[in-house]
Amino acid sequence: MSAVERRQALLEVLCRRRSDTYANLAFEFGVSKKTIQRDVEILICSYPIETVRGRYGGGVKVVGDYPYNSHASKRKLNCEQTELLVRIRKMLSGKDIDTLDSIITGFAP
Repeated sequence: MSAVERRQALLEVLCRRRSDTYANLAFEFGVSKKTIQRDVEILICSYPIETVRGRYGGGVKVVGDYPYNSHASKRKLNCEQTELLVRIRKMLSGKDIDTLDSIITGFAP
């Protein structure tokens, strides 16, 4: 899992749970607490999450009632973009086709 994928998964987990400790998140993602802390620092720049001090090393929580998919559900590909991706798909093979299919399925109208 890349750092970007891990951060997206971390954001999804936090939006579902609303809060968690650094230690638990580090264990769950198989990385160090420091890695989770750096990921959270990056996510704080774009999403309404904040750090929390605590007896067990602190953690992170989602502020308010922010729903994770609120921004993704509004973004859709237009017809021209979808047609371009379908044309590009013919040049791909293997996992690249699966990845592009997931993009088209997730964002095409």
